[in-house]
Amino acid sequence: MAKRERVTDAAYPADESVLVSIITINYNQAELTRQFLDSATTLTYPNYELIIVDNASVQPLSASINLHQYPHVRLIRSEVNLGFAGGNNLGIQEAKGDYFFIVNNDTELSPALLDELLKPFREHEQIGVTCPKIRFFEMPRLVQYAGYNPINLYTGQATAIGYNQADDGQFDKPHTTYFAHGCAMMVSRNVVERVGRFAERFFLYYEELDWSQRIRDAGFLIYYQPTATILHKESASVGQNSPLRTYYLTRNRILFMRRHSTLHQRTIFYLFFGVFVFPKHLLSYLVQGKIKHAKAFVQGAFWHFTATSLSAV
Repeated sequence: MAKRERVTDAAYPADESVLVSIITINYNQAELTRQFLDSATTLTYPNYELIIVDNASVQPLSASINLHQYPHVRLIRSEVNLGFAGGNNLGIQEAKGDYFFIVNNDTELSPALLDELLKPFREHEQIGVTCPKIRFFEMPRLVQYAGYNPINLYTGQATAIGYNQADDGQFDKPHTTYFAHGCAMMVSRNVVERVGRFAERFFLYYEELDWSQRIRDAGFLIYYQPTATILHKESASVGQNSPLRTYYLTRNRILFMRRHSTLHQRTIFYLFFGVFVFPKHLLSYLVQGKIKHAKAFVQGAFWHFTATSLSAV
């Protein structure tokens, strides 16, 4: 079998010879992954591989789904739960593509998704990441993501453009954006080779914001491409009301600030978090009787008293 020559200038995919590696993670969600694979069979772009990282699922995915009926699929099993960051890093490590399309398994792909996400790379050599318009699966007229506003480096808050708004065409203009969305993002191999992969310290949540910041710091652009669309069944794996979600959102919000803000910004953030955010959230959880969430919130905040080194990924 002839060895495929990898495109070295991945900023200019000229035709369908460019290989796209679709990378998704399965964690105890075999039925969601099966639905995802069914949607992938509708893709019009022909040259892709689909890597599923089975992230320490209790029942191995191979025992739940006959993967042989789906073309292009490669299964990688991890016996340890590596989280979103580590699971995707494992997929990237094994991927052969010129582009990595990192996508949640709780999504349904539109046929022209890959074709549309590749287009901006041809038009501007600085583009390192492209993202589709993300809409909610249950309410497909509502937008989840049409780009990101800049993060407030005094409060640690970032908001998605268009979130929960009806899609009436006002989000159909492509543009550069501050952050990619971890649900669906196409990244060139050139970016990974220069910037590195996800910071595994984050494990879950904020890892794509951290990666996006590092990517932009390296001089690349992140681009919102609204002609590419995807439907998202949000937080199917973790759950919107999970204490685990509360823990990592709290911990990693502070972690992002520690990694990317100046001393002046961090000082104001710590004051803001300690005086306003911490007592407000803790009291709210206690009043609602969400004791597990209150405990997770405190643990997420206090993790930083023992974590000193931020350079390890």
